[in-house]
Amino acid sequence: MTDLQVRAGTPADLDAVLAFWKGAAEGTSISDDTDGVARLVARDPESLLLAERSGELVGTVIAGFDGWRCHLYRLAVHPEHRRQGIGGVLLAAAEERFRALGGRRGDAMVLDRNELAQHAWRAAGYAPEPQWSRWVKHLG
Repeated sequence: MTDLQVRAGTPADLDAVLAFWKGAAEGTSISDDTDGVARLVARDPESLLLAERSGELVGTVIAGFDGWRCHLYRLAVHPEHRRQGIGGVLLAAAEERFRALGGRRGDAMVLDRNELAQHAWRAAGYAPEPQWSRWVKHLG
């Protein structure tokens, strides 16, 4: 996989990332818009990790660190490039970022209905914690 490059996303990548998520990610989020992702990149420029092969975007993960906890979102690999280790490379880059920042535990947002994603997360060593539930209040 020497032809795979992982780098931090920049404001110039936002349109391509949003288009990529429409085809490669499971569903969309309330924050999947240019303003939302631009705020992420402005606040934490190293958080949006992109995997590229020959200049083509083939995978993403958001590795957000709030100074206390490590959060993983939007792990997505282009359907034509799945099962080639790209997700694992992205998660390894995210975990290294977290370790360098002093993070001790990564947590991932995984849809209950997304069995493919659940398999990938389990294969990477992640597991659900049934004693926790996500509580949400939409702010806008």
